[in-house]
Amino acid sequence: MTIPETTKPLTILIAADTFPPHVNGAAQFGYRLAKGMTARGHNVHVLACRADRGKSFTEFRDEATVHRLRSHAVFTHEYFRICFPWEIKKEIALLFDRVKPDVVHIQSHYMIGEHVLYEAVKRGIRVVATNHFMPENLNPFLPFPQWFKNIIGRISWKDMGKVMGQADVVTTPTPLAAKAMHQHAFLRKVLPLSNGIDSAAYEVKPDEVIEPHPYPTVLFVGRLAEEKHVDVLIDAISKTPAELNVHLEIVGGGEVRPSLEAQAKRLGLGDRVKFVGLASDEDLRTAYIRADIFCMPGTAELQSLVTLEAMSASTPVLLANAMALPHLVNEGENGHLFTPGDSNELAARITELFRLPAGELETMGKASRCMVEPHSIQGTLQTFEDLYRGASYEDKVL
Repeated sequence: MTIPETTKPLTILIAADTFPPHVNGAAQFGYRLAKGMTARGHNVHVLACRADRGKSFTEFRDEATVHRLRSHAVFTHEYFRICFPWEIKKEIALLFDRVKPDVVHIQSHYMIGEHVLYEAVKRGIRVVATNHFMPENLNPFLPFPQWFKNIIGRISWKDMGKVMGQADVVTTPTPLAAKAMHQHAFLRKVLPLSNGIDSAAYEVKPDEVIEPHPYPTVLFVGRLAEEKHVDVLIDAISKTPAELNVHLEIVGGGEVRPSLEAQAKRLGLGDRVKFVGLASDEDLRTAYIRADIFCMPGTAELQSLVTLEAMSASTPVLLANAMALPHLVNEGENGHLFTPGDSNELAARITELFRLPAGELETMGKASRCMVEPHSIQGTLQTFEDLYRGASYEDKVL
């Protein structure tokens, strides 16, 4: 299939089960996708749940027209909300009548994404589906024994295949995630396509001065959730030599923050572990630039946008050897991998890096910056626009 030769603006409907003000990688990708497509001259609509109680409504934002659906709280999660099918199916159909999208882009096979896909298929509208989730991401929020979570995981994989198998093109951020979808959701063709990043946004400007920390600092950015294993990182900090005076800065909020704060206090790290909470884009950028090392101990990362952001700021990385994270490390060049959950090994790696001459750590940071070049957000946006206009899986893998 060839891509139609047209520059006619498209009306794009993005179905996002998680979207700002939610704070996670999938929500951030949805926001950047909407913003990028609007900047390219397209008419972008986002369908997402409301972040609080109340009726459905529409808001006009810089990145898109955002339609918020009535939603309900989930007692196991501090902010995640769900929409009931019987409450949203009619509203979705009415939205299609009003918006008349040329293409639909769903961001998951759950709830909103599922029923937007069904409506698009019924109307003969092109569908692109992107998967940001692994069933394991749900485990911390399911108050059930592991054997029952395993059953739910298998059902979730099956549902993913059933729903996304009806899309015209299916994408996911990394080859590893695509392989998992082949194996578990039985999706035959999945296009690995990076979420993309504007790496230049994290560089120090020529006339900019950002003072480094007065002590060696490791940075973590992300939702404070069980699968991120920030407790392993805090343990590792406590095991580094006292004379190094290693500090840890934690940016993000989440359900396990109280237990992490208690852990840091219990280990006597009260003055060396700083919980920043949620940060503005500019404060986050500054945190990346000031950090000496970025660490991601999570074990359920499909790509890890925050790691790409840190690498864009020329920061060496220490990443758990799990899921997609190994793709972001050239061992010894821009950082190291460590065994998931092994705080002793992580402490040894932190110590090793902070004992390097300053010039060597800077060289590793530059290697990180070079590695993010293939993840250009403009390349990602162009590929999605091609897919919206009719490009196929084969067009993009040849």
